[in-house]
Amino acid sequence: MTSSEDALRQLEIIFDSTHDGIIAVDGDARITLFNRAAEEIIRCRARDVIGCPVAEVVPFTRLPAVLSSGEAELNCRQALDHTSIITTRMPIVDGKGETIGAFAVFRDVTRVVALAEEVTNLREMRIMWEAIFNSTQDAISVVDAEGIQVSVNPAYTRVTGLPEEGIIGQPCTVDIAEGESIHLRVLSTKKPITGVRLKVGPHSKEVIVDAAPIVVNGEVRGSVAVIKDLTEIVRLNSELRRAQQIIRKLEARYSFDDLVGQEPVFQHAVEKARVAATVPATVLLQGESGTGKELFAHAIHNASDRRDEKFVRVNCASLSEGVLESELFGYEDGAFTGARKGGRIGLFQEADGGTIFLDEIGLMSLTTQAKLLRVLQESEVRRVGGTTTRPINVRVVAATNADLLQAVQEGQFREDLYYRLNVIPVEIPALRDHRGDIPLLISHFIRRINQEYGRAVSGVAPGAMDRLVRYRWPGNVRELENVLRRAMINMGVYESIVGEVHLPELLPQCDDPVALRLKGCPGEDEREIRPLEEAIGEVEAAHIARALELCGGSRTRAATKLGISIRSLQYKLRRHGLT
Repeated sequence: MTSSEDALRQLEIIFDSTHDGIIAVDGDARITLFNRAAEEIIRCRARDVIGCPVAEVVPFTRLPAVLSSGEAELNCRQALDHTSIITTRMPIVDGKGETIGAFAVFRDVTRVVALAEEVTNLREMRIMWEAIFNSTQDAISVVDAEGIQVSVNPAYTRVTGLPEEGIIGQPCTVDIAEGESIHLRVLSTKKPITGVRLKVGPHSKEVIVDAAPIVVNGEVRGSVAVIKDLTEIVRLNSELRRAQQIIRKLEARYSFDDLVGQEPVFQHAVEKARVAATVPATVLLQGESGTGKELFAHAIHNASDRRDEKFVRVNCASLSEGVLESELFGYEDGAFTGARKGGRIGLFQEADGGTIFLDEIGLMSLTTQAKLLRVLQESEVRRVGGTTTRPINVRVVAATNADLLQAVQEGQFREDLYYRLNVIPVEIPALRDHRGDIPLLISHFIRRINQEYGRAVSGVAPGAMDRLVRYRWPGNVRELENVLRRAMINMGVYESIVGEVHLPELLPQCDDPVALRLKGCPGEDEREIRPLEEAIGEVEAAHIARALELCGGSRTRAATKLGISIRSLQYKLRRHGLT
């Protein structure tokens, strides 16, 4: 036998001597190592499973995921058919930094409780547990029949922040920052308790506790608790709570009467939205930030035959990919760490029969886009972690301030999803493109703000109105409302007219977008001779802008009048910044 064979034999003896189960897999996720402890816990013989795919042997194993991601997963709780284990999964990396396999080290946590039931003396129990205490990452606390702390392991100090010498001999409530002592409940009921959340230690660390009585000859002699740090789960729960604040579930509050504007380019968008409300097709609202896309979505819902059903709004840009998927499609029980027991329905199911408004859809990840496409195509939804589908009847209204067609060309947005969404496109113009509506909007906002602030403002002075009409409003209608609010706050109690003195500072910008391209902003040296190509581009931009104005904002009619294709017009609009 060679020295290499001797070393391998020694490793096999070591692996078979440990009380922790060990499973290793190769790059194809097939089992290459299955020690004796693993045989006992999994209840399979090594000779029967070596070479088999690990997913066929261990239900819900995460080793293929670790193999794929190359990232370790530490101290994870996993349920088997007959028991529960705590497992640590690690990738195996070669000298080149490539992942060539993975392994898991795991322990049957029910053994901790079994040990407590078999030991006849707490002093002997402490000795028997010493090795377990020093090897586990979960905190363990033991109390006697009077509820006095008699033993804690090193992990307990790490989790709770409390030193051993300050705990031993103290009542079991000494480490509780918030909640009821689980030890006292176990001693009182003489029954095991699992999955209780508490806050412990000086930093109120959130943990989950499983505890069981120590029974000797039918008499309860104490209680043992396994305490697991929930820092990561708390972080996830915090993110989910924040998501709930971002995702607003609303009954639609606005109608077409709330869409203020008489300019042809704006009325054209309103009329397209009215048509969209009469059919169940998907609507894509496009426009700059602050143009009122959500108001259009409300109005479409309220004018449709779904007006009495739910209107659910989702801001796709404010949520991480995993949270967005679980919120949109729901999740099954145990789909991920921290998942609500029994699972949860998603917002598509919640909006069944009504309308779901997907705001900022252009920022949705490609993975989530693929799942959304399936929902739109099949009219059914599958929860995260689930295997069955559920039929739904939901009208989708999407909105974006991005150029989705360009995003498709750049590979940032699925082309098939774009055409699924773009059944009824509604282009909402920027405020600078229908300046004639600014006085109407100002009157509308003044009435609303008067009600909110308890004021009696009656109008705007001519000078102030001129400034407001001439400003380019990069923030559109939302910025106009903000400016009026600030101006009314600056007014005295008995003043009733908004003057120039009340307006906040508006950054100097060119008043006319065409003049901006032909002359440049005020202060530029107009005598400067620019390159011919640049001058031609400016004339082309001005001509296109004029064509759009005369065609009421319709790109299709403008392209026909200009004698070019709609795709060429869209390219030129992006090139000259006219979108």
